[in-house]
Amino acid sequence: MEEIVLKAERRTVIGKQVKALRRAGKLPAVIYGHHIAPVAISLDARDTGRTLAGVSGSHLITIDLEGERLTTLVRDKQRNPIRGHLTHIDFLAVSMTEKLRTSVAIELHGEAPAVKELDGVLVKGLEEVEVECLPADLPESIVVDISSLKAIGDAIYVRDLVLPAAVEVLEDADEMIVLVTAQAAEEVEEVAAAAAEPEVIEKGKKEEEIED
Repeated sequence: MEEIVLKAERRTVIGKQVKALRRAGKLPAVIYGHHIAPVAISLDARDTGRTLAGVSGSHLITIDLEGERLTTLVRDKQRNPIRGHLTHIDFLAVSMTEKLRTSVAIELHGEAPAVKELDGVLVKGLEEVEVECLPADLPESIVVDISSLKAIGDAIYVRDLVLPAAVEVLEDADEMIVLVTAQAAEEVEEVAAAAAEPEVIEKGKKEEEIED
């Protein structure tokens, strides 16, 4: 996992005064954890937004706080509801020698033959799973290959996930990740009707031509 480092400064500005901080291009944030007292910090807003774009919640973030390096996870992001830019971040400080529990996103890769060849419908279940491991073993995401879904009714469950031995999945083994089902009868009828409609129109045109 690539190391991401964000430079931060301790922040004394709080409450309504934070608005002035944001206008100055700074992003307010807080670091908290089991072994440290909460610390209010500020980051460069533009650099932080660009650096964290597309980064999952299970990616370790190193905060360089005036020379002190803290390993953290992003626990919460607050955004401006209109413009969408970050307005505040909560970081959870973690110990590299203690196991932690967190959720890891699931990424579906490949193509399901049952969808391509049998017109099946891909139904998604869990989008993330809770795991327990040391921070160094934490996967950024869990990749699930769906090319094994060859027939209607085929599914992938939590018990089918392939993870390193150091990572323990805490979800129920029977929880569904993804399933292929048949199209509903109504959907099949709509598709058939849509396919037949051009032929009906063409037939009408030919009859008009014959009458002329």
